[in-house]
Amino acid sequence: MTTARYRVGGHVLCVQFVDADATAELIPSFRPFVLEEGKSDDEPLFTMTVDSTYRYDGPRTEVGQFDGSGNNYGVYRMPDGGYQIEMSNPRGELCGILTADRLFRKCTTQLLREEWTNRNFALNNALMMAYAFSSAEQQTVLLHASVIRKDGYGYLMTAPSGTGKSTHTYLWYKNIPGCDLMNDDNPVVRIVDGRPIIYGTPWSGKTPCYRNIQAPVGAIVRIQQRKKNEIRRMSPVESLAQLLPAASSMKWDERVYLGVCDTLSAIISSVSIYELGCLPDAEAALLCYSTVRIKNWELGLGFKGEWLKR
Repeated sequence: MTTARYRVGGHVLCVQFVDADATAELIPSFRPFVLEEGKSDDEPLFTMTVDSTYRYDGPRTEVGQFDGSGNNYGVYRMPDGGYQIEMSNPRGELCGILTADRLFRKCTTQLLREEWTNRNFALNNALMMAYAFSSAEQQTVLLHASVIRKDGYGYLMTAPSGTGKSTHTYLWYKNIPGCDLMNDDNPVVRIVDGRPIIYGTPWSGKTPCYRNIQAPVGAIVRIQQRKKNEIRRMSPVESLAQLLPAASSMKWDERVYLGVCDTLSAIISSVSIYELGCLPDAEAALLCYSTVRIKNWELGLGFKGEWLKR
């Protein structure tokens, strides 16, 4: 058995490879996050064992079948409160099974197919879910967002898949000097000393942006496609309603759900949340940048909610 340790979003993860044909090379996006031997004695957030010989044949109750990015996840609850999550690719092929205790601290992943892409898919997704659900009570949340960095601050763009998050961050990069992409799909936001900090992660969707970097959150922008460019600051209630769908959570699990809600509330109380209705053009990026930059300099203005048009 070989062991690899990583640090993601300030948390240490431990992965134990039992399978002879499974090594850290199966998850190359984790390379920038490798924690060298002796660099930290922090207790791991969770330990993931990769063991395809593992079997659980006991009773379980189906929670539901859920789709994500064309993949299917079957979620089952075991009598002791633990979980089994079956992961299937877009062709409906079962690729792996994640088995975890109720806190997602001790996890096992079975890799059920021989193809590298399917094995990578199963282990990568198992690690992402274990991270999101084990860290829920530690003021940490995994958000579906694209993040651009400017002047030392990270700006998160959230929206349903296909709405234009990546397009908008690219427009910042192209039209606003000094920008760089932190992550394009699943960054981590963590409350550190009362302040929201954004971290790059090994999970970045179709864009290979796996950067072990961090920055304070400058603002969060919820993007909607519209026929004109307009932006407004949202109220705290609106902000929570818009951010909840972007957070990796399990509504049926009280521990996870309340932890995520507490973290989102702390984020909302610390940074401004905006709604941007926009076209996919440079004007949208310039309007957004000028607005969120100004609002974060001018503290204490309070919520107005007016539309700012250009």
